[in-house]
Amino acid sequence: MQFIVPQFIDVENKIIGPISVRQFITLLVGGLFIYVDYEIFFPISFWLFAIIGVVLLGVSGTFAFLRISGRPFHYFILNLFNTFKEPRLRVWNKQTSQNDLKYKEEKIIPPVVIPQKKPLSATRLAELSLLVDTGGVYHDEEALEELEDRPEKMAVNTLIKQKNHAR
Repeated sequence: MQFIVPQFIDVENKIIGPISVRQFITLLVGGLFIYVDYEIFFPISFWLFAIIGVVLLGVSGTFAFLRISGRPFHYFILNLFNTFKEPRLRVWNKQTSQNDLKYKEEKIIPPVVIPQKKPLSATRLAELSLLVDTGGVYHDEEALEELEDRPEKMAVNTLIKQKNHAR
């Protein structure tokens, strides 16, 4: 079964030439604000209308077309507000409540003791080398006796004995 994997998901759909839906709506809202500015300020003063209209045109154009680090400008503004909202200085508070201590005591896991292995001697390295060279046919008699002492390794022990007797 084949699935269609969408590609170019970061490219916005274009509706009018090179203008995307988001840019068109942003410019439309900017135009609406300029129209409201015209209705309010043009009868009072042409220059006041012109100054506010140019500022609104610049803001709507910025929100529509400017990209910072490949992302639209409104994401930059949202991240800026989020940065100002969070504290700049983080201070470690040494005081802890009794509830925090109880919670931390419940979460403490006892350390796992890892048994230390004996370092390999030259004879042991030679035995391992021989075991690898013979493809697993050679087994040391001490290792077989060591396996007999451990009941969880009995199945491995019987397999090794069967191999040794088959030789």
